Amino acid sequence: MADRELDIRGEVCPFTFVKSKLVLEQMELGQVLRVVLDYPPSVENVPKSMREEGQEVLAINKLDNNTWEILIRKAK
Repeated sequence: MADRELDIRGEVCPFTFVKSKLVLEQMELGQVLRVVLDYPPSVENVPKSMREEGQEVLAINKLDNNTWEILIRKAK
């Protein structure tokens, strides 16, 4: 269960990571952000960058042919 959701379908790197990071910064420690995106490179880049920032990537799920969700728990 996510505390917040960010739908950034139609966005490309690096904006997918930047927008995700900005929303996560507004959240409390331990809260979960659900990011929905449709740009395949972001499916790899957003989780990688979040881990580098010290956040916890809980899951990467393919929702349909070209849409994914990434669940991120704010860890710092």
